[in-house]
Amino acid sequence: MSDWTSLWYVWLILLTVFLLLLCGVSASCIKFCCRKKRLPVETFPRHPCDLAGIGIDSDSTAHSTVT
Repeated sequence: MSDWTSLWYVWLILLTVFLLLLCGVSASCIKFCCRKKRLPVETFPRHPCDLAGIGIDSDSTAHSTVT
């Protein structure tokens, strides 16, 4: 059985995984706390939209030029 203290690369990998996990948890907590404190902001202001529809029947000149 090998001695764990001589396997420095195993400790380095474990330390790296632990630090990445710690950074991920910290970032998630900070993001969650900042989201709770901010007031909800509308990304797009609401404006009434006008929608125009143009009806074309089969006797129209525009329809006959397309077909």
